[in-house]
Amino acid sequence: MSLIHVKSPEHCAKKGLSIDKRYKKLFYAFFTFLFSILSIGFIIYFLLHPSKPEFSLKEADIYQLNLFTNPQLVNSSIQLTLLSKNPNQKVGIYYDELLVHASYKGQQITVSTSLPPFYQNHEGSNLLTASLTGNGVPVASSFRYEVIRDTTVGKMVMNLKVNGRLRWKVGTWVSRKYRFNVNCAAIMPFGPSIPSGPLSSKQGTQCTTTV
Repeated sequence: MSLIHVKSPEHCAKKGLSIDKRYKKLFYAFFTFLFSILSIGFIIYFLLHPSKPEFSLKEADIYQLNLFTNPQLVNSSIQLTLLSKNPNQKVGIYYDELLVHASYKGQQITVSTSLPPFYQNHEGSNLLTASLTGNGVPVASSFRYEVIRDTTVGKMVMNLKVNGRLRWKVGTWVSRKYRFNVNCAAIMPFGPSIPSGPLSSKQGTQCTTTV
């Protein structure tokens, strides 16, 4: 009578499905290294508490703002200058993917214009200029009423907005990208009694920035 050898499932697992302990050690070592790098980055970030950048509107000129009906479309041409400041003493800022547009009464009246990316050193400042245009931009039916009302009041409020992404830099460490938004309000005289020429705002208005 021949003997029948039956291997238990536990025996099979040990022989064919075992994981090499060396791979486990490599995995744990890599995970520990990655966790240490991330921890150092977060510690640096929270210890330094980087302050969000500051923007102010230096000048805004409206060269064209024409409304057409049936359908309602707007042609616009605006030139603006912004001052960007980095208030941090030990943190630099990379600005990426900057887009600027103008809105009036909550409606975008120009296409988004791209600004070149740049780096801002500790407590540095930069002047940013942009030419915004909109040709045949559709607007809501209430837009004409808002324009007439502001003409009667004698002033208008134009919003210049910047959307983009930034990265903090501390030494050689650079953070991931963070989305930020800037909103600047330009108050301008507006009405039939205004002399011909561009509508201008030169108030040095402080803008709101969210990160």
